[in-house]
Amino acid sequence: MSRSSKYPEQFRRDAVELVESSDRPLRQIARELGVNHETLRSWVNKAKEEAAAPADDPAVTDEVQRLRKQVAELQKEKEILRKAAAYFAKEMDR
Repeated sequence: MSRSSKYPEQFRRDAVELVESSDRPLRQIARELGVNHETLRSWVNKAKEEAAAPADDPAVTDEVQRLRKQVAELQKEKEILRKAAAYFAKEMDR
């Protein structure tokens, strides 16, 4: 169970934005804000992960499901063709 942060969410977002927009070292910014540098680093890393995560858009989810189904079908077709090629290669050697 995680405990609530002593820093408000808006403060954390602003701190991450400052790190991303500044050319100053993270440690210096953390010192100026009165935050442990590792805490600030974890906020920045979490923000990067969240930005990289796909949105929970139903259209995206439907498209992913459709593509997964298509990949599974193509893999089955490939396996059938591989077996057929092996069979005919074996027949040609007779």
